[in-house]
Amino acid sequence: MATIHNLGFPRIGAQRELKFALESYWKGDTSRAQLQTLGAELRQRHWAQQQGLDLVPVGDFAFYDQVLDMSFTLGHLPERVQNFHGDALDNYFRVARGRSASDAHDHAACCGGVAAGEMTKWFDINYHYIVPEFSAATQFKLDTSRLLAQLAEAKAQGVRTKPVIIGPVTYLAIGKAKDGTNKLDLLQRLLPAYCELLDALAGEGVEWVQIDEPILVTELDADWQHAFNTAYHQLKTAKVKLLLATYFGQLLDNKHLAANLPVAGLHVDAVNGSRDDVLQLIGMLPGHKVLSIGVISGRNIWKTDLNDVLDWLEPLAQRLGERLWIAPSCSLLHVPVDLDNEDQLDAEVKSWLAFALQKLQELRILGTALRDGRTAVQDALAANQAALSARRQSPRVNHPAVQQAVAQIGKHLGLRESTYHQRASKQSAHLQLPAYPTTTIGSFPQTADIRRARSEFRAGRLDRVAYQAAMRAEIERSVREQERLGLDVLVHGEAERNDMVEYFGEQLEGYAFSQFGWVQSYGSRCVKPPILFGDISRPRAMTVEWITYAQSLTDKPMKGMLTGPVTILNWSFVRDDQPRSVSCKQLALAIREEVLDLERAGVRIIQIDEAALREGLPLRKSQWKDYLDWAIESFRITANGVRDETQIHTHMCYSEFNDIIDSIADMDADVITIETSRSDMELLDAFDDFNYPNEIGPGVYDIHSPNIPTERDIIELMKKAATRIPAERLWVNPDCGLKTRQWNEVIPALQNMVQAARTLRAEMA
Repeated sequence: MATIHNLGFPRIGAQRELKFALESYWKGDTSRAQLQTLGAELRQRHWAQQQGLDLVPVGDFAFYDQVLDMSFTLGHLPERVQNFHGDALDNYFRVARGRSASDAHDHAACCGGVAAGEMTKWFDINYHYIVPEFSAATQFKLDTSRLLAQLAEAKAQGVRTKPVIIGPVTYLAIGKAKDGTNKLDLLQRLLPAYCELLDALAGEGVEWVQIDEPILVTELDADWQHAFNTAYHQLKTAKVKLLLATYFGQLLDNKHLAANLPVAGLHVDAVNGSRDDVLQLIGMLPGHKVLSIGVISGRNIWKTDLNDVLDWLEPLAQRLGERLWIAPSCSLLHVPVDLDNEDQLDAEVKSWLAFALQKLQELRILGTALRDGRTAVQDALAANQAALSARRQSPRVNHPAVQQAVAQIGKHLGLRESTYHQRASKQSAHLQLPAYPTTTIGSFPQTADIRRARSEFRAGRLDRVAYQAAMRAEIERSVREQERLGLDVLVHGEAERNDMVEYFGEQLEGYAFSQFGWVQSYGSRCVKPPILFGDISRPRAMTVEWITYAQSLTDKPMKGMLTGPVTILNWSFVRDDQPRSVSCKQLALAIREEVLDLERAGVRIIQIDEAALREGLPLRKSQWKDYLDWAIESFRITANGVRDETQIHTHMCYSEFNDIIDSIADMDADVITIETSRSDMELLDAFDDFNYPNEIGPGVYDIHSPNIPTERDIIELMKKAATRIPAERLWVNPDCGLKTRQWNEVIPALQNMVQAARTLRAEMA
């Protein structure tokens, strides 16, 4: 009989309860005890919602990030926060966001502005983790309190538990050595902490521990392969059974390594991986080892074809017996909580979907069918098949005109009229910008008034004329503030936009939208990915009215702000019935029309954000070329129909893109803005060996932290940048958009940024 289990559950709550509790705590409006009580209530609710599974994860709940939780469990804190007062939660938030819940006075007294930990993407998804920091002096000192407390809560609730931890090799692999230390040299210091942790769990009566090692789906050299053997031969003495979990891809050349590690079970992803890969693995597994197969997508929201999965699983169940476990492909952290909350979602599209709770029900159906036969769940299987058939046959999904336009794409669509150097001289003459031009990435604070007006408009309590007037007033406020600050290139502030992807999806054919389909991006930041279910087209202009209004308010250049096709794709729940490349090119053609409409309206600077370009890379370098070919082509189709005088910007944030810098150069954007402040300009190391040809704005203001950068901080960062990029090609800007910050933080930070640029210009002169 197959065991059914889950790898992880969304922690934010169906109504984003955790988000609001965190933000209230950070503001000082609620106490630490209230936050901890809310966390306990969410955990209890989520365990109850997973009833019927044979094993339920414990330890997958985090107040900010599961990697940061693992760092604190291992007693691995950055030196800069090790001696501050307050309990562990204070230091936890200091690492996460630069300060705890203390008020400004207390914060200044205790630490004077701690640098937040570097943040980057968790493998190839839109989830950000806090990067562990290593050095030759790194030591580990186990703290089991968080995990054991959650375990005790689950036991009191009668939950059959499976604690979840990040494995030692992945933990080292995803961290950064700040002093050039070989991270693998730290493995022998790290393993005793893991041994001690597993012993502590065994002492609490734990039978199985899920130990996540997703790094196994990437290309590993001999040293990292050896590290796996070293680590797990040392951990095999633990008195618990280890389920080593891999996900997000195929094991491929790591199959033999994974199959023969001394663990009791192995979890593999058969959704983002390959069924053939799994079948080959079965032949390699020792006869005593459990094989857990991820058969339901943990990162997309389409219903699973249950009959198809059973056709594949039933022979495996006969072969493996009790050694077969089934689960989602990965943690359900990456999908919304409950489809049943969606009472306004298009009914036809809704019938094709499954959120976290519905995915667990699919898992239960599969488990019952494997145990008792398909007849035991024949009604559920019939309903599932009917929904899948309806989706395949729906006339809303496929549009011949859109498909024909993609088929007719030629190389000319992706080419600018002239080279960058020819364009740059024309743009310089037209824009007349100073050295070190200052700008922002696009959004300004989404105030309570903005959110209230949007909510009232959506509810029908505010008519369109009044809503537009409210948004215009906010746009004017943003423009006037930027003029007072002295910024050189302005933005309209994006008051009218709910989200940089959802806003565009709402105006494109082929998209549907949820009310409560929230997914955690980092900390309290949640996104609501739109649902790309059909062929994409643009019925009308989407941004021109707002941006031309903003331009009418000022003589300074106004940037048109768009989200690029690759980011819209990667930050949507994407249809799974055609190649992603085809959907991306459909988006490229739609956004290209918007770019050309902006240019015709007189907008001479257009920013096309591709924050998620790096995120979409396959996890194996050998598979990168195909993705980069169609992704870069899609951006160029979008951007390169404009005249030489129109300056194209793009923006990328919180992504390690040093190893694809040549592809980024192939985008041929006139200006690229990137995150560099959290990484202390480390991302600019790419330019030591690569002569980046165009202009670049290395972000100098970490907008994900409430800390305000000083003028001196900004000048030092820009001087580091100027050692790699000629000063005449440098811009000064924040890391990312400012929508999540407050005006009382933004204004002093931008004042310092503008003054820093003026100081740099004076020194240059």
